[in-house]
Amino acid sequence: MGKSYSALLPEHVDFIAKQPVFFVATAPLSQEGHVNVSPKGYDSFRVFSPTEVGYLDLTGSGNETSAHVLENQRMTFMFMATDGPPQILRLYGKGRIISPSDSRWEEVLASFPFYPGIRQIILAHISRVSTSCGYGVPYLSYQKERDTLKLWAQRKGPQGITRYQLKHNRLSVDNLPTAIKNDP
Repeated sequence: MGKSYSALLPEHVDFIAKQPVFFVATAPLSQEGHVNVSPKGYDSFRVFSPTEVGYLDLTGSGNETSAHVLENQRMTFMFMATDGPPQILRLYGKGRIISPSDSRWEEVLASFPFYPGIRQIILAHISRVSTSCGYGVPYLSYQKERDTLKLWAQRKGPQGITRYQLKHNRLSVDNLPTAIKNDP
């Protein structure tokens, strides 16, 4: 059944590379705050070392991960097999927001393909890796990526994305500040 590790093994990295979707979970410190779980797709996840991972965060309707990571850094990533042998892989760690003004922005951004609407990069130092059976996860067939988010961001253009982020992505649903600032 389940096993735990202090870092990613090569077989974990291989498993991650085959998954078309992953999930990011974060929570605020407040007991009244909302726990957030976000599905992510595209070619947006990278393993930088056995203990450092990151993903390219694209503009969306909310920015909960940014607010929670700024407040307490805690985050969990989950990958699940939807074909082949069943497996669930979770990565537990402490996150960090890399914004366009960060000294590591260009270096880390170069690891990802370009997508319109890039908002930030979330890096995480992983302290625990766990596997579990995934026996209850159904078989699912991957067909293709949805173009909707890319097309929406292209239509808005860079200035439109900035305006959208300032209006919709500066605060979490619990009114916590995110990494989006008034002066981009």
